[in-house]
Formats: sequence, C-alpha cells, structure tokens
Amino acid sequence: MARIRKDDMVKIIAGSKKGTTGKVLAVNSKKSSVLIEGVGVGTRHIRPSQLNPTGGKKDIHVPVDISKVALVVDDKSSKTSRVAFSKKADGTKVRVARQVKNKEIK
Repeated sequence: MARIRKDDMVKIIAGSKKGTTGKVLAVNSKKSSVLIEGVGVGTRHIRPSQLNPTGGKKDIHVPVDISKVALVVDDKSSKTSRVAFSKKADGTKVRVARQVKNKEIK
C-alpha cells in the first residue's frame, strides 16, 4: 500500500520548486517518483521524420522524486503531514495523517 497515491494533493518540500502544491497524476513505485500537475513540465526536441516532417518541440512531464513531496492534509492552510498506516477494528488497513492526531485519510 502506497503512502502517496494518485489524485492526492501534495506539496513539494525540497528543490527548486519548493512550496508549490499540485495534484498527483501518476505514481511510479519502481523509480520512486511522482508526476505532479503543473510541476516538472519540460520540452523535448523532436527530430524531423516522415510522420512529422517539420520536427519541433513537445511538452513532457518530468517526474519528481517521492521523497521530495509531502501530503497536504488541510487544503486551506496547505498544512502537510507524514503518512502512517493503522488497522481498524475490522482488520482493514487505512492511511492516517500523523500531524493531525492520526486522522484517517480518505
């Protein structure tokens, strides 16, 4: 079970984009990276080919390392929290936010 999942709101806590928040578009657990909406947009130069005779530039998403993001618990104040796991009484595993007294994350 992943601590950061698709459609979570996260805040970047390190690097040149520090302080920006965005929605997670995809999580790559093997490379331990995430794609964040509006962050890490780069351009790739395309060589001319038969399909694309003029070539040009193409926008791509550059992933951010998962250790550089924190889950946003409160959208208004953009307060972040660490994520832990807890078992409910019926035995299901749920994510909880440590900074807000182990509140369950939906």
